[in-house]
Amino acid sequence: MINGFAPFVWMALAALIVLIPGMALLFGRGGPRDASGRRVFRLRPIRRLFGVLLIALAGVSAMLALTLVQFVRLTTDVPVATVTMHEQTPGQFLVTTDLPGKGERIYPLSGDQWQIDAKVIRWRLPALLAGAPPLYAFERLSGRYRDVEQEKTATRSVHDLSDWPVPDLAQLRKVFPNWLPFVDVQYGSAAYMPMLDGARYQVYMDPRGGVVIRPDGQATEDALRQAGW
Repeated sequence: MINGFAPFVWMALAALIVLIPGMALLFGRGGPRDASGRRVFRLRPIRRLFGVLLIALAGVSAMLALTLVQFVRLTTDVPVATVTMHEQTPGQFLVTTDLPGKGERIYPLSGDQWQIDAKVIRWRLPALLAGAPPLYAFERLSGRYRDVEQEKTATRSVHDLSDWPVPDLAQLRKVFPNWLPFVDVQYGSAAYMPMLDGARYQVYMDPRGGVVIRPDGQATEDALRQAGW
């Protein structure tokens, strides 16, 4: 249990342990007791200096803990959906998305690649400093073609993802702009990967508001490698 604690927890605990004696040394009376039994305040500069140093050390430890928390937050992607491909005929796939807590949904797609698009809201200070995550709403899932000329003439397929369980907060901001005073920027983010029979992918939203797709399992990684990805 103890070994499972994150490093920033240990740093925060160390800061607390150092802070308590530091406060006692800096603000304690530190003198002999008077007739009533209360300590008489004495300056004792060496004692006060040690108190200041301990409080400063606690502050440094707390800042390091906060930095580690922010680092972990900025490197931890949030899983959004699992996507599985099943080829029906050449260039025609059934794409199954498994949403956390919402079950499976099936979409037919044409092409040799698939793409997912999202609208993203990113924060400015002080919301960003407080660790507010980006807000997003997935908009569409579509098929695409690796060859540009084929893209111009071949069958296109696209599906609306407005029914995915994420509110369209970009639209909310247009209606109630004062509700979101710390918005930094609104933009679109998208990612695409090949459609391969039996392939399985995991869709993530990273802490900076980018859509990320990763292969889910060694079989998909091997298939991507054979396909030249």
